[in-house]
Amino acid sequence: MTTGASKQEETLMVVTRSRALAGVLLVSALALAGCGASEAVEPEETAAAGEGRTAYPLVIENCGHEVEIDAPPQRVVSLDQNSTEILLSLGLEDRMVGTASWTDPVLESLAAANETVPRLADNAPTYEVLLGADPDFVTASFGRHYTEGGVVTRDRLDETGVASYLSPTDCDEGESVNGGGARTQPLTVDALYQEIRELAEIFDVAERGEALVADLQERAAAAVEGVDFGGQTVVFWFADTKTPYIAGGLGSASMLADLTGMENAFADEVDDWPAVGWESVVDADPDLFVLGDLQRDRFPGDRLDDKVAFLTGDPLTQTLGAVQDERFIALHGAEMNPSIRFVDGLEKIRAWWAANQDAR
Repeated sequence: MTTGASKQEETLMVVTRSRALAGVLLVSALALAGCGASEAVEPEETAAAGEGRTAYPLVIENCGHEVEIDAPPQRVVSLDQNSTEILLSLGLEDRMVGTASWTDPVLESLAAANETVPRLADNAPTYEVLLGADPDFVTASFGRHYTEGGVVTRDRLDETGVASYLSPTDCDEGESVNGGGARTQPLTVDALYQEIRELAEIFDVAERGEALVADLQERAAAAVEGVDFGGQTVVFWFADTKTPYIAGGLGSASMLADLTGMENAFADEVDDWPAVGWESVVDADPDLFVLGDLQRDRFPGDRLDDKVAFLTGDPLTQTLGAVQDERFIALHGAEMNPSIRFVDGLEKIRAWWAANQDAR
């Protein structure tokens, strides 16, 4: 989630649930493997181009930026948790020299690998700290890091001979959504799968990427099978009690709603996480709240207990039926952002749905 999203207003159509399901239910024919479990990486000098191997130099068009990779990167810094967990899932911890911008603890299955990787900052590092890690490759999930006033521009990295990559989940028509652009179409899971495959290609571990995609596809298909909230309205609240950041209709959280038959109460909002007034939330009178359980203290109300305390104690929000009946689904921040954790989010939504069938 980023607070610097563009406020451009366009009339947009929200993706249908069937279109979203079509993107997530494609199950690969490859043998499935757990996150990060795959073949050993061959030494660079023996990794000749061939079937399943990367041919270098590799050129990738990445959100309006041409990235040229001459050899598998050996010193990568990841500026966001989403990108970090992809790299760890691909078994690349031995190539990682720094991470940053965390909302939650790392996935338990990746914890051991993550212990070997330096954390440069809990939030965004300074340019000097980034340079101190001596990276040869930098990747990010949100383009705000690559703007003037962010960590460093991609052009400046180019000038210093450091290649950079931005997640396709943050790209729309060649511009970064969180770097000053705006979404013009709904995010689909295909953009995440593209990121996994491109990073795997860059690091010459394509088979690992395909195995990870196949695993996510299988889990996602199982998570949404039979689940249908029947159009119940939902508000996704990420952070901040003063001016809450609520999911708009084109981003990753709204994708979770589409996949499970919920209707985003703020589907008309273009930004991924617009800041809205509590009066708007009360007027929406949602059937459900999905609450971000962020394991950080950057904004008031980052943590789940603080959100629940606010909703049940505020004179306005405590009048809502969803609050009085505590129709709350808790997700980690990383599960509401575009990341491999979207599957964990779907699984938690399914579990809540199954446990509350009698109440509907």
